[in-house]
Amino acid sequence: MRGEIIDLASKYGRYGYRRITALLQRDCWRVNHKRVERIWRQEGLKVPQKQPKRGRLWLTDGSCVRLRPTHCNHVWSYDFVADRTHDGRALKILTVIDEYERESLAILTRRRIRSDEVLHCLADLFLIRGIPDYIRSDNGPEFTAKQVRNWLQRVGVKTLFIEPGSPWENGYIESFNGKLRDELLNRELFYTLREAQVPIENWRVEYNTFRPHSSLGYQPPAPEAVLPRGNWDLYPGILKLKNKEGLIQEVVH
Repeated sequence: MRGEIIDLASKYGRYGYRRITALLQRDCWRVNHKRVERIWRQEGLKVPQKQPKRGRLWLTDGSCVRLRPTHCNHVWSYDFVADRTHDGRALKILTVIDEYERESLAILTRRRIRSDEVLHCLADLFLIRGIPDYIRSDNGPEFTAKQVRNWLQRVGVKTLFIEPGSPWENGYIESFNGKLRDELLNRELFYTLREAQVPIENWRVEYNTFRPHSSLGYQPPAPEAVLPRGNWDLYPGILKLKNKEGLIQEVVH
C-alpha cells in the first residue's frame, strides 16, 4: 500500500492525501485517510495547506446574494482563463461548468474567442445537455455583448452577472479554473495551439470521470460507465453506473 500511495502521488502530483485515499478505496484498499496521512508524512510527501474559510455575502434581509444551484441544469457558470504558448502568443480558454454537478461541460481553447464563438459553444451544449435555468459570468465584453444577452433571452436562459471586482461571487468556476491552472497549465509547456488543445481536453475528461471531488464524497462528477465483465452479448442494452453515493445502478439504454 505504501508503494501504491507513492505511485499515485507521483502520477497525480497535485492531489492531497484525501484524494489519494479515495483512489485507494476505489481500488478496494481497506484504509482510512488518517493512515494514508501518516504514511504520506513518513514518506516526506507534501500535504497541501488547508484554504482559509470565506464568509458568504448576505443582504440585509438575511438572504444570500449568490444563487445556489439546487439541481442539474439549474445554474451554469462560464469564464475565461489566459495562458501563452512557448513563443509568447496568447491562448484564451473558455470554461463552462454545471455548478450543481461540478461537471466540466466544455473547455474551448483558441487564440482569440469572440462573442459569436461563445454562442456556438453554448448552442452545442444546449442541444446535448438541455437549456439551463441560469448562467453565471463576470461582466466581460464577451458575456455582456448585446448579441449574447439577446440570444440567451430568446432561448429562455436568465443571466447572472457578478459585481465588478468580486470573483468570489463566481466561486464554482473560479475554483475550477484554479484547478485547471494548478494541475495542468502551470506544469505544461505548449508550443502550438494544437499541443494545448489536446492535453486540456484530456484533462477535462479526467476531471469529469476520474478525479475525486471532495464536495461529491470523493466521487467524480461523471464517472465512466462500467460494463459487466464476461460475455458482453449476454447484457444487451444494459449499463452499470455509479451514482454519487457509490452505489451501482443498472440503466437500460
